[in-house]
Amino acid sequence: MARLGGKELELATAQLAARDASMGRVIAQAGPWERGKSNPDGPFGALVRSIAFQQLAGAAAATIHGRFRALVTGPLTPEAVLAVSEQDLGAVGLSGSKRAAIRDLARKVIDGTVRLDRLGRMSDDETVEMLCGVRGIGVWTAQMLLLFELRRPDVWPTGDLAVRSGYALIHDLTASPSPKELEALGEPYRPWRSVAAHYCWEAVHLSRRRVS
Repeated sequence: MARLGGKELELATAQLAARDASMGRVIAQAGPWERGKSNPDGPFGALVRSIAFQQLAGAAAATIHGRFRALVTGPLTPEAVLAVSEQDLGAVGLSGSKRAAIRDLARKVIDGTVRLDRLGRMSDDETVEMLCGVRGIGVWTAQMLLLFELRRPDVWPTGDLAVRSGYALIHDLTASPSPKELEALGEPYRPWRSVAAHYCWEAVHLSRRRVS
């Protein structure tokens, strides 16, 4: 499957700006998308991190995840995670539902239900369908893996509130579009909807800076 690299990112931003003048203004204000590094623990580690971060503020989630990661010396593998006791997982601040989700992911990777080794050959839809079979992982979490870890170019997370808000800000809408509406509105951005989503997030950040 295609990955969004440097040259593709330049092409994507140029094409989006040409197709949508309002998006182009945000691209000019925000500047180039500086891609972060992939998770050092790979897709498994990225999914575990996403579960740990669910429904928590960034600083608190980062603290809990950091404590959790410190429980495992060396590579973060499914086997290593399952070797950590429930008591230790709870002691670092992981809720019961998050402990169950992380363990379910680890077990499903081990038994072959979730084939993270095949992600490079799976389509976006196939990846989402597979990952949504894991407790605690929904469409949004799977899409974030596709977008940030696998760097797929055409992910359009219509359920993300900030993407919807950002689209409304970019286009001076009085209300954010619904997920169904945003699905249709994203069609002109193919095959670079991941980049469009990024600049929707940037629109929200820019708006907050202006207010502050």
